[in-house]
Amino acid sequence: MAKQTEEDKILYRINKRFLKGVVDYGLIRDGDKILVGLSGGKDSMALLELLALRSRIYKPRFSVIAVHVQMSNIEYKSDTAYLEEFSHSLSVPFYTYTTSFDPSTDTRKSPCFLCSWNRRKALFTVAKEHGCNKIALGHHMDDILETLLMNMTFQGAISTMPPALVMRKFDMTIIRPMCLLHESDLIEMARIRGYRKQIKNCPYEKDSHRSDMKEVLRRLEEMNPEARYSLWSSMNNIQSDMLPIVVPPQADCDSDSSITNS
Repeated sequence: MAKQTEEDKILYRINKRFLKGVVDYGLIRDGDKILVGLSGGKDSMALLELLALRSRIYKPRFSVIAVHVQMSNIEYKSDTAYLEEFSHSLSVPFYTYTTSFDPSTDTRKSPCFLCSWNRRKALFTVAKEHGCNKIALGHHMDDILETLLMNMTFQGAISTMPPALVMRKFDMTIIRPMCLLHESDLIEMARIRGYRKQIKNCPYEKDSHRSDMKEVLRRLEEMNPEARYSLWSSMNNIQSDMLPIVVPPQADCDSDSSITNS
């Protein structure tokens, strides 16, 4: 029996965490047709590979397509020929879709949000065209925890990106199969697989608070190496009786009674 290399062990751990996320949150069912948003970054490429390899296993039976969305008004260079070759090497059909957005149409939202939302709408459009019922996005555990911290800090809400989100308006479900993978896992996978880096030149990337939250998460893990798992568990351990929940005002029963009796 051949001895496992260190790289084999890393890929085994990644596949194990990936499968646990898929199973624990019931992300894939028989007959699913899943669109993968393939940006060209390490996360989306790892997602496509992991899903494509999983689709070759008998249960559950599902199929995958890859879609790359281009923004015509943003200088973000992607090697679409490389992305197409990568997809086809996994026996996955590859499609491109070009769209754009005008940041001046809604000054209440950041350009980063508007760009992301318009990319998402494009994925819905292509998914419908190809008969997909699910869209898979490459968010990992770090992304989800950073969003939790951002929403608590800037929105005053305990919310984040869930592993599965049913979009009834679009008759579509968004899934995040890498929800239990760490970003460090994907950095290692990209190194082992030799994913080619895309040239990023987004004018709005610096406006995002996400890089700040990466640092917050890193500092929390310095204080407690298990911090990410505590944060993750906290989302399923909300002790409402120990939170300052505002009680709505009650009617004055005595006053009502005196009026009735008079």
